[in-house]
Amino acid sequence: MLNISAGRRGNNKNLEINIAPLIDMVFILLIFFLVTTSFLKETGVDISRPSAATAEVRVHPSILIGITKTGSIHIDKRQVDIRAVRANVERALAENPEGAVVIVADKESMTGLVITVMDACKLAGARDVSIAADQGEGH
Repeated sequence: MLNISAGRRGNNKNLEINIAPLIDMVFILLIFFLVTTSFLKETGVDISRPSAATAEVRVHPSILIGITKTGSIHIDKRQVDIRAVRANVERALAENPEGAVVIVADKESMTGLVITVMDACKLAGARDVSIAADQGEGH
């Protein structure tokens, strides 16, 4: 049989737990997650947006499609062909059925290409398709 009271009488040392390494580890994990988390969703290309006086802020668009002035289309930071836009939007809508599509077109991009991309998004089943613009005075 184990005598617990005998161990208490003979050893009156105070036991301390050092939590400094635990705190250090928590801070390191916090920094790691902050560095690896992407806070801003982008199209993957540098685009000069047109400005519009009636532009509204969207909180979290789920599908961003970038169109450059040279006519290249980018989804999820990769270049796609115009024929692949519909399939990519369908796949993204399968993951998030309530997702909104935002087309981020350069102000010097071809209007016909923007309309074709919008049409492909509507054919893919997107109910909410918008064109991105900077807030400011419209030209």
